[in-house]
Amino acid sequence: MLTLMAIGANAQEKKWYDTMKLSGYGMVQYQANDKKGDEQNSINLRLLRLILDGQSGDFDWRVQAQGSSNAGPSSATFNLVDLYAEWRRFDFLKVRVGQFKRAFTFENPTHPITQGWYSYAMSVNKLAGFGDRTGEKSSGGRDIGVQLQGDLIRVAGHPLLHYQVGVYNGEGINAKDKDNRKDIIGGMWVMPVKGLRIGGFGWTGSRGGYSIDGKTNQSVSKNRYAISAEWDKDDWTFRTEYIHSQGFGTATAGDGTNTIERRKGTKADGFYFFGIVPIIKNKLHVKARYDVYRDEINYGKKIWYDIGANGDVRTIHYEGGIDYMFNKNIMLNLMYSRVDDHTRDYNTMYINKYKYNMVNLELDFRF
Repeated sequence: MLTLMAIGANAQEKKWYDTMKLSGYGMVQYQANDKKGDEQNSINLRLLRLILDGQSGDFDWRVQAQGSSNAGPSSATFNLVDLYAEWRRFDFLKVRVGQFKRAFTFENPTHPITQGWYSYAMSVNKLAGFGDRTGEKSSGGRDIGVQLQGDLIRVAGHPLLHYQVGVYNGEGINAKDKDNRKDIIGGMWVMPVKGLRIGGFGWTGSRGGYSIDGKTNQSVSKNRYAISAEWDKDDWTFRTEYIHSQGFGTATAGDGTNTIERRKGTKADGFYFFGIVPIIKNKLHVKARYDVYRDEINYGKKIWYDIGANGDVRTIHYEGGIDYMFNKNIMLNLMYSRVDDHTRDYNTMYINKYKYNMVNLELDFRF
């Protein structure tokens, strides 16, 4: 029996080994801005990803680790970002378990190189689990949980209707649930013609471990929704999304702390739209993006102008760029942003107004 088990184990190990694939990518970035009092001019290692994929019967699995110096050389990080297995026997029902991207927005699961910009849209960063408004440490839009997804109807060779729904801890990557309450996130979209997706997403849950009004281990609610549309075909890409959030935030988004800043209000929203157009198909592209994020909507009123201490806190990026693909694995990106940034000083409640320029040059490569 032991001999048979050893033979079977060896056969299974060989099969498992044959399906393994090691890949990854790197992103080297030069970034400069002329923001008054906070000028920057730096070469950064934006990302390094190492990815190990494999299959076993009806299951696919992935392990992905990330290194980054975005926070500076003295605080560079290396994290496990993906660790999951997915049962994929049926197109209409796939089950994923582990740590992976949350089922929220079209942009969140998009590959950082394919996404096409120096960063994800501000609303996605702040409201989908990157540098999240809740103070959750930067998690790349990921969490630990269980997700169901599938294509329900297929026409003319493409899925007409897709759904996905997941249950997550609500704390981000590599973290246990702090309040024993789970986040529920779901989405659905239709693709009436190949390349066009129109969908919506909802998210309800909480994040635990806060200290509020002298009480420890308190929870803060997260209630969010997104409306999304995308055209992605023949090397042309257009996408727009609106995201709305209800729930208190921390003083600094994505800093990993649990200090609530009530004066930021309970609501935030943002939207973006962009186009990436080929000049030479699969070789040379031009692009433009309009990106808006409002970190506060005072008293439930959506306002676009300043009214003294009760004004709107918002940031707008007007962006344009060009990229060149040397081959399918190496791309050079040049991007320019004009930033209109209104931030509030919570000591004086005064709204600072900054207008400045930012340039980003990036070399992206896959292996």
